[in-house]
Amino acid sequence: MNPEVDAYLVEGCGRCPLGGTPDCKVHCWTEELKLLRSIMLEAGLTEEVKWSVPNYTYKKRNVAMVAAFKEYCSLSFFKGALLKDELGILEKPGENTQAGRVVKFTDTARILELKDALRALVFDAIAVQESGKKVQFKKIEEYEVPEEFQQRLAADPDLKMAFEALTPGRQKGYLLYFAGAKQSKTREARIDKYIPKILQGLGFHDR
Repeated sequence: MNPEVDAYLVEGCGRCPLGGTPDCKVHCWTEELKLLRSIMLEAGLTEEVKWSVPNYTYKKRNVAMVAAFKEYCSLSFFKGALLKDELGILEKPGENTQAGRVVKFTDTARILELKDALRALVFDAIAVQESGKKVQFKKIEEYEVPEEFQQRLAADPDLKMAFEALTPGRQKGYLLYFAGAKQSKTREARIDKYIPKILQGLGFHDR
């Protein structure tokens, strides 16, 4: 048991002003988090804190982490897409997530009900790490390029060169954001706003 996780359960993650106060979301799910923690430790995983939340590793490789949110707490698996989910309890944390999968909880009863299934997922996740299996991520060429952005790239060689010089991750971020707008007018506005950053070689979240 890592004392840093003990501190997390008492003080919260510290990522917002509510950390260390009774209103911290960690305190909404203390018993649930403790139960999930015990399942991780019983599996022999190494406990530490990464990204301000309890993280569990096998031979220094990330396997799973637990976290508290406003409406639920969760157990998430870094390579969840490769796990055998016989009960169908794993969810994508986001529409475009490729590797990670989560199980969400709002009470201890559900955790106890699924305890054997969660253990099976944990041991499967360890086996995946042992095997060296990797999630096959989509290549940047497989992502949709909105027509509005295609037109801008075709009309502006400098923009095309700058966009192609970005890392695949930065390209993906822009394409997902541009394509996420339902209306053409909104897509065009997003493209106009971020063209200066693309020309500077910056990603969507870069400053």
